[in-house]
Amino acid sequence: MLGAGALLALGGATAPLTGCDLLDRDGDPPPAPDPLEPLAAEARDLAARHRAAAAANPDLAELLTPIAEAHEAHAGELAKLTGRSGASAAPSAAATPGGRAAVLAALREAEQSARETAAKLCAEAPAGRAAVLGSIAAARATHVEALK
Repeated sequence: MLGAGALLALGGATAPLTGCDLLDRDGDPPPAPDPLEPLAAEARDLAARHRAAAAANPDLAELLTPIAEAHEAHAGELAKLTGRSGASAAPSAAATPGGRAAVLAALREAEQSARETAAKLCAEAPAGRAAVLGSIAAARATHVEALK
């Protein structure tokens, strides 16, 4: 009888825990964000910044439009790589105030920071992603040079 009572007590103590656990589940937890999602958002932001600068400074459009297009292509490739739609709208960006030199300096600084982000992620990425990230880092380094 004592053995049965001990089993009942043990079962009674664990049953509420498992019962509550079953009732509190809302299904599978949402997937963790992909570490490349911020890089895709950064690519969309850079594209918007270049487009805004080109619109505000038509004399820079020939230089900035191909760079904006490259960032848009990178965002698309990153969306494929992460399996996410990448459908979030491109952010709107205000044009950098100032003359040609100030605009180019601000864009160059943004590109340099973005290149460092891509290079860091490339170094940490599995082999299947490293090639794409290396290409993005190299493109961003090229953008830095083109904006000089």
